[in-house]
Amino acid sequence: MTPVVFWIVAFVVFLVFEAATAGLSSIWFALGALVALLLAAFGVTLWVQILSFFVVSIVTLILTRPLVLKYVNNKTTATNADRAVGEEGVVVERIDNLLSEGAVLLDGKVWTARSEQGELIEKDTLVTVLRIEGVKLIVKPTGTNM
Repeated sequence: MTPVVFWIVAFVVFLVFEAATAGLSSIWFALGALVALLLAAFGVTLWVQILSFFVVSIVTLILTRPLVLKYVNNKTTATNADRAVGEEGVVVERIDNLLSEGAVLLDGKVWTARSEQGELIEKDTLVTVLRIEGVKLIVKPTGTNM
């Protein structure tokens, strides 16, 4: 395989990988492969091609990655579920982590729930939502009953 063919293949592979991923992940290496391809086409020695590939890839990565991270996908959209954290709810089905049972009524909706420390939490106990893991509320009792 000649160096020109190798760099064409590398360039295409990096572009295909870039197209297949959601974020920028290999565009810098595609640019490095393109520069090495051009050098190979002009008959530059192999070690200069390889060195140029690495230098161009690293320099473009260093120069552009911070800008890409700043402007691409920088918006985190809060969901309605995020509002549940810190809120109080009422246990409507006894929470028992070992039996994978438990439900909490929060803002008119019933959520599957688990206790943070693994303790049993009886029905009608007020609980505070600490976090959400998947579709389950992780709660702790507030110390009062309804």
